[in-house]
Amino acid sequence: MRRVVCAVDCGFAVNPDIVVAQMESAIIFGLTAALHGEITLKGGRVPSKSNFPSYEMVRLASTPQIEVHIVNSGLEHLGGIGEPGTPPIAPAVCNALFKLTGKRIRSLPIRL
Repeated sequence: MRRVVCAVDCGFAVNPDIVVAQMESAIIFGLTAALHGEITLKGGRVPSKSNFPSYEMVRLASTPQIEVHIVNSGLEHLGGIGEPGTPPIAPAVCNALFKLTGKRIRSLPIRL
């Protein structure tokens, strides 16, 4: 994956840099879940994992270029930004893979 383009309407963006940073991190978090998020069971339990060193995630070298477009819908709609970039990224990647391969992805993490 080379590039992710994101458009977000969070009302009036008081600090656009914060919105961009939040969307970038939400996209990376969502990609990590879609590509690496897996819970395995052994004997009916989740085996203990060490901690962050063994947690596989999207790292800088594998992070796509992320382009964020902010739609300022006006001062009357002051809102905020949370993590709206997280939920749609897995379906977007799965749809892109379908377009490329003709194969539907029906479970996560994504395995080709």
